[in-house]
Amino acid sequence: MLEGATTFETFGVWSILVVAIAGLLYAIFLARQILKEPTGTEMMQDVAKAIRDGAEAYLRTQFRTIIWLIILLAIALYLSAHLAGEPLKISLGRALAFVMGATFSGTVGYVGMNMAVRGNVRVAAAARKSFSEALRIAYRTGTITGMLTDGLGLLGGTIIFLIYGIHAKDVLLGFGFGGTLLALFMRVGGGIYTKAADVGADLVGKVEQGVPEDDPRNAAVIADLVGDNVGDCAGMAADIFESYEVTIVSAMILGIGVMHYLGDMHDYRWIVFPLLVRAMGVLSSIIGTYAVRARGEQENAMKAITRGYNISALTSIIGFFLLAVFYARDIRFFWATFTGIILAVIINYLTDYFTGTEHSPVKEIARSTRTGSATTILSGLASGYESTVWAIFVIAVAILSSVIIFAGEPALIFYGVALTGIGMLTLTGNNVSMDAFGPIADNANGIGEMVGLEPKARKIMADLDAVGNTTKAITKGIAIGSAVIAAVCLFGSFTEETGIQAFAINVVKPQVFIGMLIGGAIPFLFSSLTIRAVARAAALIIDEVRRQFRIPGLMEGKVKPDYARAVAICTAAAQKELVGLGLLAVLSPIIVGFLLHEEALGAFLAGIILTGQLLAVFMANAGGAWDNAKKTIEDGLYGGKGSEAHKASVVGDTVGDPLKDTSGPALNPMIKVINLVSVIIAPIIVRVSRTPSIRPYIYAFAAICIVIVGVAIWYSKKEAHFLPEEEA
Repeated sequence: MLEGATTFETFGVWSILVVAIAGLLYAIFLARQILKEPTGTEMMQDVAKAIRDGAEAYLRTQFRTIIWLIILLAIALYLSAHLAGEPLKISLGRALAFVMGATFSGTVGYVGMNMAVRGNVRVAAAARKSFSEALRIAYRTGTITGMLTDGLGLLGGTIIFLIYGIHAKDVLLGFGFGGTLLALFMRVGGGIYTKAADVGADLVGKVEQGVPEDDPRNAAVIADLVGDNVGDCAGMAADIFESYEVTIVSAMILGIGVMHYLGDMHDYRWIVFPLLVRAMGVLSSIIGTYAVRARGEQENAMKAITRGYNISALTSIIGFFLLAVFYARDIRFFWATFTGIILAVIINYLTDYFTGTEHSPVKEIARSTRTGSATTILSGLASGYESTVWAIFVIAVAILSSVIIFAGEPALIFYGVALTGIGMLTLTGNNVSMDAFGPIADNANGIGEMVGLEPKARKIMADLDAVGNTTKAITKGIAIGSAVIAAVCLFGSFTEETGIQAFAINVVKPQVFIGMLIGGAIPFLFSSLTIRAVARAAALIIDEVRRQFRIPGLMEGKVKPDYARAVAICTAAAQKELVGLGLLAVLSPIIVGFLLHEEALGAFLAGIILTGQLLAVFMANAGGAWDNAKKTIEDGLYGGKGSEAHKASVVGDTVGDPLKDTSGPALNPMIKVINLVSVIIAPIIVRVSRTPSIRPYIYAFAAICIVIVGVAIWYSKKEAHFLPEEEA
């Protein structure tokens, strides 16, 4: 298999493959468990079926929208390797790995969402019996998605390594790009869908009509419940999967680079150690997630979830230490991966501080609602801006730790950062379980309200829903932090591919400075387009919900609203944006690289990583803080539901919705798509810069790309339309 590998390494790589399959088998085991649980009354099953049908129809439409782009990009990846002078085996392998990465990412999103929309009604049914049963079903349903993420991410990287060995670098790029691109589509589409429905349902239902959140008379309520699944289950699962995937890819690529640097191509620990760490993480996640259960009917769900997370973390840390000492025989490997876990813990704390209801930022926003919507929005903006500063400092310290750990060998610093990313996402199974738990509990609560379940069951589901809001916020923080670490690793891969070092990127050169400026602007353009998309779609939903509230007999409960129409509006609005935003992410580095060359492209990537991180954290934390400020008021603070403070808090929440659930999280895969495309095209750019005769053709191609991006932006900014009221 691997020439010169030790017996332990050979056994270890095959064991990693077995562990990846074990993670998938654990997901199947949990799925069979969940599907055996009771589904409640016929009315509960009807509501759950409407949610399931809407979610599945949305994803089917999304996959049909993007399949042609996946095929075209697979061909482009084959050609990119061929033009860079790679042999047929590598060129074809890159294209097939791209398809595999996209398929795995889509599978994680689709299957995870599919189980979530089957688990929600089972959680609602269990809540009629006991809190502990409802918690167990909700968390284990989310764990299915977590173990799919772990298993498929590890499986893909290991298979490619087994086939290609030390020549796997270029093929791994295709695998990472496939997963990241699908995550971008799932994240953007799901985010637009869920927030259009949420904003429309809240503004008309809560503010204008004064009805509860999941009132069955609200035409957008099913679309809102569907959106929780396509946004937070399918979208976030694919998002974290691609971070998990990209950190493996970058660690292996940089590990191969270290082997070249050290001149020992048989020293496989630089590649095998990250895979062994990830396998340890899969086993730790299985142990920790299965341990999540309430110790009594009065225990807070967050305590049970945290206990499982801590068990997994402790198991992983012990495993890291043993691998570093007895296999790698280099304690620096342990400190680098351990830094990743510490980084995850600190980001969890920061996210909880700036979005949690018991801390001063949310309390300050809640107080500001007493003086109206404007002060509510200003308070949230201030809190979000502050939070992003602390987050960037923490990530800077984590990167600095790699500088300190590998101080004697500067060439290993980027590899140390990659190990930090590996450590940070070791507990991906737990993180995704926590994230998926949120929409499952939210859906269960919605089903309970729509069918009028008993107060005891409603209280249990409301408590689970509140904990779910916290777990979702924490997962967003982890996803954003890991995105930056992964992007820094890819930046290191880019400098290796181009032959330039990061310190050699001279921003004094005009074209290099221009590259940095353009890179810094791209996240703002991307965010503008996604926020505008949510605003347009929400406007359509608002008009539709208002129209249906005017239907005679609807408010009295004599007539049912047309839920399917709101679902159709959200689905159409989300699909409209996918291709244009995807093209912006894929083509912008090609334009900069071909026109301004590799050094400017390096500055372009640096600009994107910096502003993308700042924007993503700001939007995620500001949105989460507005959301939780609203919840504290709904619990009775400052007059409770229906008060003027409540109305102001709803406005703040609806402003924050597209920030925290669409634009902010969508920046994660966008940053990595652009970095991966840059690494893939880097050898071509270097070749072009040394071959003046083909430059006119390259400039012509770049001009065509500029036109395509311009048309995509113009199309994305067009007003959305649906059937006029008189045709409805």
